[in-house]
Amino acid sequence: MLELRPDCECCNKDLPPDSTEAYICSFECTFCIDCVTRQLNGKCPNCAGELVRRPVRPAAALLKHPASTLRRYKTQV
Repeated sequence: MLELRPDCECCNKDLPPDSTEAYICSFECTFCIDCVTRQLNGKCPNCAGELVRRPVRPAAALLKHPASTLRRYKTQV
């Protein structure tokens, strides 16, 4: 199950579970669309994997399987 991380690792922008601006790699590294397009060129800086739009978990499912609250902002990506 996806963690649905709460922030962009690159700029620390909030990415709530219903955000359509969140992008992830296969390891769930999470970035906002602005960072993905403006500086990461669609590639994860951690694993060099492809970044794809993170799916939105339905609100009812969030009650049983809540999103992560652990932030992973890195000052240098």
